[in-house]
Amino acid sequence: MFSAEKAASQKAKELGTQNIPRKSAMAGNDNDNESDNERAPRTLREATAKVDTKKGNNKDSKKDNNKRAKPEETAEPDAIEKRVLEQAKKYQRGGSSTKSNSTEKTPQQVKSKKAASKIQHEQRRREEAALAAARSEMLLTEDAGFLEAEGMERTYKITQKQLAPNLDLSSATKIFDLKLPDFGPYSMQYSANGRNLLLGGRKGHLATMDWRNGRLGCELHVRETVRDVCWLHNESLFAVAQKKHVYIYDHSGAEVHCLRKHVEPTALGFLPFHFLLASTGMTGQVVFQDITEGGVVGEHRPGYGPNHVLRVNPHNAVVHVGHGNGTVTLWAPQQQKPLAKLLCHRGPLQAMAIDRSGTYMATSGLDGRVKVWDVRTFRQLHDYQTMRPAQSLDISQRGLLAAAWGPHVSIWKDALATRVDKPYMTQLVPGATLSSVRFVPYDDVLGYGHSDGMSSMVVPGAGEPNFDAYVANPYQTTKQRQETEVKQLLDKLAPETIQLDPTFIGRLDPRSKAQMDHTQLEEQRSKYAADKAAGRYLDNEVKNKMKGRNSTAKRFARKRQSNITDLKKLQDMERMDRELREAAERARPVPEAEKGALG
Repeated sequence: MFSAEKAASQKAKELGTQNIPRKSAMAGNDNDNESDNERAPRTLREATAKVDTKKGNNKDSKKDNNKRAKPEETAEPDAIEKRVLEQAKKYQRGGSSTKSNSTEKTPQQVKSKKAASKIQHEQRRREEAALAAARSEMLLTEDAGFLEAEGMERTYKITQKQLAPNLDLSSATKIFDLKLPDFGPYSMQYSANGRNLLLGGRKGHLATMDWRNGRLGCELHVRETVRDVCWLHNESLFAVAQKKHVYIYDHSGAEVHCLRKHVEPTALGFLPFHFLLASTGMTGQVVFQDITEGGVVGEHRPGYGPNHVLRVNPHNAVVHVGHGNGTVTLWAPQQQKPLAKLLCHRGPLQAMAIDRSGTYMATSGLDGRVKVWDVRTFRQLHDYQTMRPAQSLDISQRGLLAAAWGPHVSIWKDALATRVDKPYMTQLVPGATLSSVRFVPYDDVLGYGHSDGMSSMVVPGAGEPNFDAYVANPYQTTKQRQETEVKQLLDKLAPETIQLDPTFIGRLDPRSKAQMDHTQLEEQRSKYAADKAAGRYLDNEVKNKMKGRNSTAKRFARKRQSNITDLKKLQDMERMDRELREAAERARPVPEAEKGALG
């Protein structure tokens, strides 16, 4: 019953819609379309007219938009924009094109329109990059903090036991000790993202671990002397300087390679952007080897005897090597001679550290001094003294300097740019001798290896609080690590790019060819004048006018003589003999009557 009534009502509705007049419905639709200017054109004339009206409407709308946009252009920036503009000044490269004293050329100074447009585009791109970098700073939510003493208190008197109750739970767990007294002393290194730890005992014990979670990666005993350990491009491979050669192991502890070119190594360093492993050892050689291709890129002999200190400058990838006579030499793979030599100490060098900007270098020697040097000018800035010679040095990302001497660890704050009288923090390891200290990247933690194992302490303000996931991600997954490894291989740099000034790549000489020729000519003239004044040319030398066997002509003739008798020499000898015989035949015989008494 219900279905029949429903079908009847639907049929009535259909009949009602069919009875609506067609003309009126079309008229209503035409009115609606005409009001919206969307009616389809019936002829070509109507279509062109409609297009013209649309163009006029667009022009009018553009004028209206320009009129409305004018007040927005003159609007003053708010507080956030002002802050961004202030922060963008430190990211600007070179002088601004609006300044009159700028050395860069403006588009108005260039005759070529194409070059002017390129310069204008480059300037606009630089400004946008500076603003983007300034805006990204607002996303950095973490701040670095240091220990602050009140009244008569001193920060270097605060121990880790006093500091631990005032830390949060995750930071308090970073203070720990690993008791390994059987195979010490230990050398150590953290990975680039600060997540993994590599330990190497002098008596052959090797171990890798995720020190935050306490998860052991691998552990093995090589039954051979281990002098140094080094991570490679990530935590999947690491290199070990053993008694005779350098060995490379994977994350499971399996031996992958034996690098026999590195003989009796004592110190290792890795260049992450060039995939080069550098080493020095008892033979005194400095060897660079490409770990992707396996070839030796450079092999140098400084000639100063066995070396025990090697560090890599993270700014320009130049390798700094410390020698037994207190000298530090700077090496590049493709240069046969050192880039620079620096006499740092009166005795053998013990340790070295370089900050991440490549500006400051700290060295320690057997004279008990810790010196800070400016790498740009190769001048000494500050000098600190320790009770014993410092065995290891390291500089944190925030510029803290740590030194291990005897059973003590001393940490100085702001010790690179200025002279500091008192240390920032100290730590004592009773009954042990420290061998290495290393700061954890992106964390306020310092790890130090000693004869009884390895320990970790919290140093507020040591690490960078905000990390860049594209550079080093402490929380990266396995897939992200694999993608990062592929990108690193694609972005690998050639060994020729390692120089003291890494900005020389892509630099152009603004001088014209005539100016360059004139400058070269002036240099040649000045060099000739200096050599002439020094008496290096023949016209200024005093000639030794000697006669006989040692005359100049005789010496020159003897040098020109050769033991090889060639055809030309035989012909000359025959010609001389023939001329002598002919001369003898042409000579008139002297009669006896014309001979004198002495004949």
